Amino acid sequence: MDEKSEVNILRNICKKAKKEGKLTGKNLTKLYEVFGQRFIKAFEALKENRVKKYVFKPSGRIVWIVVGKERDYLLMPEAEFCSCDDFYFRVLDREVHLCYHLIAQKIANILKWYDALEERDELYDSLMKEWKNLIL
Repeated sequence: MDEKSEVNILRNICKKAKKEGKLTGKNLTKLYEVFGQRFIKAFEALKENRVKKYVFKPSGRIVWIVVGKERDYLLMPEAEFCSCDDFYFRVLDREVHLCYHLIAQKIANILKWYDALEERDELYDSLMKEWKNLIL
């Protein structure tokens, strides 16, 4: 399956789920067919409330984090970037198109299934430095 169709399937299912207010069994099945274990892990992250949306005030800057088993992962959804190893080794090598963190974030964002955290702008630089250090 090519990148566009995988991303489009996820987007379309999320739109339907938003309209219906839930992910139906049919949609869950389709997501599993398309993403397999990556969807299972994404759904676990959603159920365990590990998707975090930081909103910095007053600037309104937004940072997405998925709390992983071993560390936190910084996501940049517009660029379809994640700081996880799966992104570096499988997404960049084009084995898969999205890591499970990005799948979870996309579902969380559309269905509002995330932990919303507000922080002051003064903390942005120090938090970003901490999150970026996780990448290295």
